[in-house]
Amino acid sequence: MYRASDRIEHDEWLSDIEAASDRLDLGTTARSHAVDLFLSTIPEEDRSKQATMAASVYVGALVAGEERSQSAVAEATDVSRLTIQQRWKDLLETAGLEAPGW
Repeated sequence: MYRASDRIEHDEWLSDIEAASDRLDLGTTARSHAVDLFLSTIPEEDRSKQATMAASVYVGALVAGEERSQSAVAEATDVSRLTIQQRWKDLLETAGLEAPGW
């Protein structure tokens, strides 16, 4: 869980989630999941925040049934596809969800 003050402290990252969601044409539910995931799993190190933000967008879309490819999310969030590939399952499991078996 996160505190309300986390939204203020990490406003720049939340803006990046919104911008990426706009580029990917994601709906409100996917955006909300992405924000919740990011705020619930904010890493300590600044260099890891971009990757966590990207994985949060990918997982938020997946959970909301608005699946986008890892490549599309990587392009929209300015990270490599490999970064998302390496992080999304752990993020999903941290949220208490199971990764799909495809």
